[in-house]
Amino acid sequence: MEALRLWALWLQGLALLWGRAGMGLAQLAATAAPAQACSEFSQKSCEECLKNVSCLWCYTNNTCVDYPVRSILPPSSLCSLSNARWGVCWVNFEALIIAIAVAAGLILVSIAVCCCYCCYCRRRHSRSRPDEEEERLARNKEERRLQSLQRKHERKLKHDEIRRKYGLLQDSDNPYSRFENE
Repeated sequence: MEALRLWALWLQGLALLWGRAGMGLAQLAATAAPAQACSEFSQKSCEECLKNVSCLWCYTNNTCVDYPVRSILPPSSLCSLSNARWGVCWVNFEALIIAIAVAAGLILVSIAVCCCYCCYCRRRHSRSRPDEEEERLARNKEERRLQSLQRKHERKLKHDEIRRKYGLLQDSDNPYSRFENE
């Protein structure tokens, strides 16, 4: 039960930090606010203060104040980020901002690495092995060339046969012939 409450508070904190719930949180606090104001929890414990999600605990002077919903982060005049707590007492805003920035940076770097790796592999793969369409075209071209050579050889044999029939073909054994004068 406590873990579920912490998880819900953590998600609300993320939404608040990202600026998506500024006005929504103000409406939520107005509709679900308890009868006690946040200032009544000052000089008590952090856990008691943070039971109300619209409250912010500051460790520097042990005060419980209303969270400034108009700004994403509490101003340093209210409380320093390293001493401000909202949602849970063991996470300060400074650590939360750093953790979110590191996680976002890791996600962006991993996406960039994946994109570069995929583009590099695709380019290298296409250079080393032509795709199926190019292979099929190359096979067809080679078949047409072989068929053309075969038809050319058949034509040459037929022409040589006709030349031999009419005595126009020189003897390949003796390319020189005697010149006859009439």
